[in-house]
Parts: sequence; structure tokens; C-alpha cells
Amino acid sequence: MKAIVKSGILLPQLRMVALSIFASGGSFAQEKITEDSKSNPMEIAFLLFDNYETLDVFGPVEIFGRLTDLYTLKFYSLDGGIIENKHGVSVLTEKLETVSANPYLLLIPGGMGTRKEVDNPSLIGQIKEKAGASSYVLTVCTGSALLARSGLLDGRQATTNKRAFSWVESMGPNVNWDKKARWKVDDKYYTSSGVSAGMDMALGFLADRHGIEFARNVAFEIEYNWIEDKDNDSFIAE
Repeated sequence: MKAIVKSGILLPQLRMVALSIFASGGSFAQEKITEDSKSNPMEIAFLLFDNYETLDVFGPVEIFGRLTDLYTLKFYSLDGGIIENKHGVSVLTEKLETVSANPYLLLIPGGMGTRKEVDNPSLIGQIKEKAGASSYVLTVCTGSALLARSGLLDGRQATTNKRAFSWVESMGPNVNWDKKARWKVDDKYYTSSGVSAGMDMALGFLADRHGIEFARNVAFEIEYNWIEDKDNDSFIAE
């Protein structure tokens, strides 16, 4: 099924088709992938640590998790086990070292926990190894500080939470930080601004892989007003 989009909004007749799919428990975007997909789902590895930011993780989880023919989601932490954040959201994780040798995508969230983890050499070492081997790496909010500490962002364009910009910038003095972008793409590295920007970036990633119509359909399914302009963030850097 090919969606017809006008100014980013599904035309009324296609809205009705989409709604009929939702009512049957299906996914409008998933319908196209089901027809085209010929390979096994690719793993998206979510790296967690104590006091991660809830939406940094579960915003992208909602987006990628709808595309079961394309992606499988797994949660990891340095030592495995239950990871909890300040909102009391606990997730059972596997050890980071058990991630496949060449993971498709590694997603690193932000949150207050990054203030401690930037000084955790074991975690930074694992990030450098796993991110280096991944096909793509996405960071949300201050998660870019962890990636910057690994050295993998040196000489690259990146952005981060505008309210914590100065601190993150200090974690990667050799990174070309963009104070204006909502999210930034440099080769396989995607970095985003704060919290909800991770959802915009995740949709942007889908647009880059599967086309803008596909990403808009996913945003429509979750009733999310996607900010498509990656180069301009409404929040201002400190």
C-alpha cells in the first residue's frame, strides 16, 4: 500500500484506510514493510544506566517498536540486571558486552545519570567498542556527552540538549557542536537535542532509510506532531 501525503498529512480517504488497519491491530507503516521486507529484523540496542531520561528511551522505543518486521529491540547496561531512573521506571537489561559483534543501531539516551557515567571508564570503553562496530549510532539529549567522551565524535558535527549545552561541550572539546540544530547527522552518527527531540531524530532516521512518507505515516500512527526541520531547534543553547 502506498500512502499519499499532502503537506505532511494523510489525505482523508487514506486516513480511513489507516484507521481500519489500526482497528484490526495492524500498523499502517508496517503494512508496506511487511510486503517489502525480505530479511530478519535488525537489532536496536538501547544502552541504559541509572537515572536515564525516560522519554529519551521510550519515545524512540514507541517509534521503532512499531516496525517489528524491520527491528527488534533489546536493552543493555554495563553489568546487566535491573536499571532504574528517577521516575521509578525499571528495566531488565542484558550485559553490554553481550551485544552482537556488529549491531545495527546503538541508541544512547541522556538524563542526569550521564553526569556520573562520563567518568566511568568501563562504560566509556564499551561505548567506544560497540558504537564503533555499529552500523548506526543515535544519541538523545546528554547521551552525546557519553559518545563524545569515547572520542568517536571528534572532528564531527553534533548537537545536544540546549539547556545543558555548555556542560556537554566541555565533555568533547574536539567535537564541532551545533548550537542551533534539533538533530544532527554526520555519517553514521545521529545526535539530538533534549528529550522529545529524540523522537524527531528517530523519525528522521526512518525517513533517511525508508523515505519521508514512511516516517510521516509512523508519526501519524502515534498522533505525534513531528518536527521535521532538523536544523532549527526552538530551544536556545546556554
